[in-house]
Amino acid sequence: MTQGPVRLDVAVGYAVPRAGVPAAASFRKWAAAALAGRIREADLAIRLVGTREGRALNRHYRGRDYATNVLSFPAELPEGLPKDVRLPLLGDLVLCAPVVAREAKEQGKPLNAHYAHLTVHGCLHLLGWDHEDAREAEAMEQLEREILATLGLPDPYLDA
Repeated sequence: MTQGPVRLDVAVGYAVPRAGVPAAASFRKWAAAALAGRIREADLAIRLVGTREGRALNRHYRGRDYATNVLSFPAELPEGLPKDVRLPLLGDLVLCAPVVAREAKEQGKPLNAHYAHLTVHGCLHLLGWDHEDAREAEAMEQLEREILATLGLPDPYLDA
């Protein structure tokens, strides 16, 4: 684990109306909580999209023809740089606002808490965490619970 504060630069872009969607400061706070103690510095972009763009990205990058709640795109080193070079660029997160809103309503969760969870979840993916098998999933979910608790948010997996 890395010690000290994270030098974090989070660009938040809205490709959807901002009404009902959290402010950029909230996304920055959630990303900072996810990355604290895990990385020294990070630059990442978070983009809020509608269903059409979310579906197109999911289809193109994952081969799944539907809009999903969050997509994570880890940054890759530019070609030609040595593998040991560390750039602060962490990657991009794409959150599909209509899907997040629908899920929060269906699951009876506060909208901001669901956005916080998905931001934390996406940031952990950018750091290399995954949930391909039951052991990985439990470890990642436990870490998400711990991070969200530092933000005063409930366990997102209760009654999920």
